[in-house]
Amino acid sequence: MGKISFPKPAKLIMSMFTSDGYLFGQCKDILIDKFGKIDMESNAQPFNFTDYYEKEFGKKLIQNLFSFSTLIRQDELAEIKRITNDLESNFSRNNIKKNISGLKRKINLDPGYITLTKYILASTKDGPSRIYLGQGIYAEITLRFINKSFVPGDEYTYPNYKTNEYVNFLNSVRQKYKLQLRENLDINNTCGS
Repeated sequence: MGKISFPKPAKLIMSMFTSDGYLFGQCKDILIDKFGKIDMESNAQPFNFTDYYEKEFGKKLIQNLFSFSTLIRQDELAEIKRITNDLESNFSRNNIKKNISGLKRKINLDPGYITLTKYILASTKDGPSRIYLGQGIYAEITLRFINKSFVPGDEYTYPNYKTNEYVNFLNSVRQKYKLQLRENLDINNTCGS
């Protein structure tokens, strides 16, 4: 019989895309209040890999990724996704109050996390490479860490996560995360002695 073990904490990553650049700052402030300080942020990247979201968000979508300094328990991801869904809904309701019609959501928030071996992304949609977490939330292994770099998890990996820009960014986040794990281990060893 295998011995039950619990995973190390993970590094929370947030993906945001919108056609309204002002919302980046507004949402970032709210997310900092909820999840703590941001320690790394990618460059903004055009989200032009599909027109799937155009009806809902409009054209000229921009995506940005950032990571939080506070590590999370891996089993918190479903609850975090529910929080980000509520934020998206709040922005939609604000649009209705202002009589802005046509667009349903103004911003898309996708939380995920990095471990030393993978990048996991949360979703409300099921799919062939997704696992049910609970609370109506699924997770997929978007990227795997192999031969010193993140690579696509499978043929379903979104094309925006295959770009050099985001692979390099997530590799840097992983390096920071690795240092955080070492620091936590050093602190725990010091406190135990």
